[in-house]
Amino acid sequence: MLYFRGCVVRDKLPHVGDATLKILDKAHIDYHVLEDEGCCGSFLLRTGFKDDALEVMKRNLGDLKDDMIVVSCAGCFNTLKNDYKELLGVELDVIHTSQLFRDLIKDGVLKPDKTSLTVCYHDPCHLGRHCGEYQAPRDVLDKITTLVEMENIKENSNCCGAGGGVKSAYPEIADKLASKRLKDFEGTDADLMVTSCSFCLLNLDNAFEQVNNKKDKDRKVKDLSEILLISLKDGN
Repeated sequence: MLYFRGCVVRDKLPHVGDATLKILDKAHIDYHVLEDEGCCGSFLLRTGFKDDALEVMKRNLGDLKDDMIVVSCAGCFNTLKNDYKELLGVELDVIHTSQLFRDLIKDGVLKPDKTSLTVCYHDPCHLGRHCGEYQAPRDVLDKITTLVEMENIKENSNCCGAGGGVKSAYPEIADKLASKRLKDFEGTDADLMVTSCSFCLLNLDNAFEQVNNKKDKDRKVKDLSEILLISLKDGN
């Protein structure tokens, strides 16, 4: 199995990659990572640089086509699952971490404990609207937390505001959309917001920082892998 970390996890959210690797170790999964891992091509595609994206995607095929691939980032998942098939005619064997975690718990490979956390789940656009996966992360959270829902969820979920290059080109719009999502969170009694997308995690975490006007040591938004690791008695 290849764990494809993705640009954002690799460069900005190493704690998500570390948590995922610890979970794979606990499940005794034989995996490897690419030391010279490149971008999947998602960002180039979403911002209109299709030719450049195709060059990147073609270069990746040698490392990807013969492996089962697990990814943390919803954007990577959508691109590897759908865009490589549509644009290159190559169907990759790819699974999102939320799906893998669900299957490992269901099969008894992982035996997490129920935590005292009350959480809500933010549906990433790439995982939900583009890939139709809404249930796997909720199945995991149901096992390890008390899951409460925000008003707008699944196909009606409010976007975090970061996707499609919006965060880079129109940061003020991205901030406004993230703030709107925080209001959904504040309407619950959840301790944390959990998501399964690198871009969602970064933008929503940044929105929480802006609200508090400082770096929040007790982060209010976390990746699913971090919560699962806590339930496996190895989080902090």
